[in-house]
Amino acid sequence: MVVVAILAAGRGTRMKSNLPKVLHTLGGKSLVERVIQSVEPLQPQRRMVIVGYQAEQVKTALEPIPDLEFVEQTVQLGTGHAIQQLLPHLEGYNGDLLILNGDVPLLRSETLEHFLQIHQENQNGATVLTAKLPNPKGYGRVFCDEKNVVQQIVEDKDCNPTQRENQRINAGVYCFRWQDLAKILPHLQANNAQKEYYLTDAVTQVAPVMAVDVEDYQEIGGINDRLQLSGAYDILQTRIKEKWMKAGVTLINSSSITIDETVELEPDVIIEPQTHLRGNTVIKAGSRIGPGSLIENSLIGESVTVKYSVISDSVIQNGSRIGPYAHLRGHAEVGENCRIGNFVELKNSKLGDRTNAAHLSYLGDATTGTKVNIGAGTITANYDGVNKHKTIIGNNTGTGSNSVLVAPITLGNDVYVAAGSTITEDVPDDSLVIARERQVIKPGWKMKNKELK
Repeated sequence: MVVVAILAAGRGTRMKSNLPKVLHTLGGKSLVERVIQSVEPLQPQRRMVIVGYQAEQVKTALEPIPDLEFVEQTVQLGTGHAIQQLLPHLEGYNGDLLILNGDVPLLRSETLEHFLQIHQENQNGATVLTAKLPNPKGYGRVFCDEKNVVQQIVEDKDCNPTQRENQRINAGVYCFRWQDLAKILPHLQANNAQKEYYLTDAVTQVAPVMAVDVEDYQEIGGINDRLQLSGAYDILQTRIKEKWMKAGVTLINSSSITIDETVELEPDVIIEPQTHLRGNTVIKAGSRIGPGSLIENSLIGESVTVKYSVISDSVIQNGSRIGPYAHLRGHAEVGENCRIGNFVELKNSKLGDRTNAAHLSYLGDATTGTKVNIGAGTITANYDGVNKHKTIIGNNTGTGSNSVLVAPITLGNDVYVAAGSTITEDVPDDSLVIARERQVIKPGWKMKNKELK
């Protein structure tokens, strides 16, 4: 039985931002969201977030996550003081308390599961997550016996030359037997220059205390400024890319590619350089994305190609070709074996199978049948200044170059729109429609000299 407490009350002044530090994003999720996500496999009895600076903003941001409890630390007086705020909320609780930091977003769930298992199997009073750093300068050292039982914790400035050779440091993640900790918390002292109450003081007052080394020390990196945030993003991206390459995805020049954790890729997908995949995007087998493309919250079918294009909140079915320089947005849907070509924009439109819009067109709030050909420069005039209106185009219909379809309008099946036409009325099946000024030629006409001047 475990309760999780996440420390998220600090401002994070080194971020130089009005946004609370824990709400800064890393790979599409806030720092604190990542911490909350990491404890899900533990199935904790309760999840408690200790908030302080801009508490309401943090609560609002986390509101979509069910069953979170918020505890306020109105004045931030250290980690020990933060955990003191839990005393009235955990009265009578007889289990373990896992304490995490809302600004340490890279801890893996597997690490926490192992950490909790060691704590409970050994019936520890406290367990401290530790890491062996190549360069531990500036960190307090943790000294253990051969069974990893903690003997002492010494601050870096207080270490002698021999002690400084110890690479094991305190990662700031703890698991306590709550009943033991609850007895100590009211008696913590702020005997330091900062006049703060530290949780490390409680560690030395329970027994036994064990250290558990994290396998990858990069997991315990905290975020205090934008430089560390950038470094954490690089670590996260390395994890994600390694995962997908091992799963059969080809990444060409992977250092130029970014992929959110929420993205799903199938084997034999190829991602070209300078491509960025965001949100709840799914890309099916055999598709080739990029170079130079951005895809966000979209479903890309099998054997689709996307070049130098932007796709958001849209669906592309199998075998279609997108780009170069196309923009699909606002719930666009493209059927199978379509072509959406150079400088074509689709917004909230649904195109039937084998439909082509090869270049220089805008289709907004439109629905087409199958085997429709959209000529270069075709535009749906969907906005009347107040409302948006629908354009419906039937099967096997084609529009000539520079056509304007003024919505609301319906073109039937097997309709042909003459180039340069502005269509304002519905067109029945099997028709040719021409709506343009008659050409006028004036032979022998020449501007007079004074007109030229």
